[in-house]
Amino acid sequence: MSQQPAPVSLPIITAPEPPEAFAPRLPRWLKRNVPKGNANHFTARLLDELRLETVCDNAKCPNRMECYSQKTATFMILGNVCTRPCGFCAVAKGKTQQVEQDEPDRLAEASARLGLRHVVITSVTRDDLDDGGAEHFYRCVLAVRARTGAAVEVLTPDFLGKPGAIERVVASRPEVFNHNTETVPRLYREVRGRKSDYRWTLELLRRVKTLDPTIKTKSGLMLGLGETREEILDTLVDLRDVGCDFLTLGQYLQPSPEHLPVVRYIPPEVFDELGTAARQLGFAQVASGPFVRSSYHAREMTESSAE
Repeated sequence: MSQQPAPVSLPIITAPEPPEAFAPRLPRWLKRNVPKGNANHFTARLLDELRLETVCDNAKCPNRMECYSQKTATFMILGNVCTRPCGFCAVAKGKTQQVEQDEPDRLAEASARLGLRHVVITSVTRDDLDDGGAEHFYRCVLAVRARTGAAVEVLTPDFLGKPGAIERVVASRPEVFNHNTETVPRLYREVRGRKSDYRWTLELLRRVKTLDPTIKTKSGLMLGLGETREEILDTLVDLRDVGCDFLTLGQYLQPSPEHLPVVRYIPPEVFDELGTAARQLGFAQVASGPFVRSSYHAREMTESSAE
């Protein structure tokens, strides 16, 4: 549990509230150049050779080319099919795959060959497994650390509150334990589905901090789904109340016409103001911008916190 932050004077965000209609055309600040060079091909070939999945590919991340060109990626374990029908996510839903017992070793091999100093491991949600995949997370963290000595960040699902799941992941002692809030309480069921619960998200982050206060906890929100400024700030206060250390705020982008529409494209200056408010609330590290994602520049965030 974190201490209550001192009262702060929050900046006024002057941009208009979200309109009702979906704005289909990307604004100028969401257009970017494709990185040059062959490093992105090296990363893609390596992942293919070692039969590894990434959230970069499966979730259609707009930063994929940039990250691959820097020889980094966010590894996605436990297959590429998810058991949750979240309205925002491009990862495939349906019949899950058998857990591959050699995946931790292949993940460690890729991390070593990419020369990673900070490895981010996420997964599809596996409600079909007795522990939600917690043991597999544990094995992956230990394998990467043993092979590379790198810092490890996990980005986990909520495990449906399955007994011992959080404790097992915490036992691997990742440097960062990330679990995304994704959106504000009013939109939670619409965005994340009926199995998700805002209170359990907060409880998960609280429990991690209680089990091991040395682990940095992290969470993130997608903006542009119809939330208000006040709802965002209230959510940030809730996250600080459970001791959340790191925060990411990014623009939601609709991956296909079948997914939730974008209600509003948030201007960069509003992201800047929200980032300032979050720092005033006591978050140790904040990344806030249209292209920010859960693991975007994760190493820099963790290393800056250690200075």
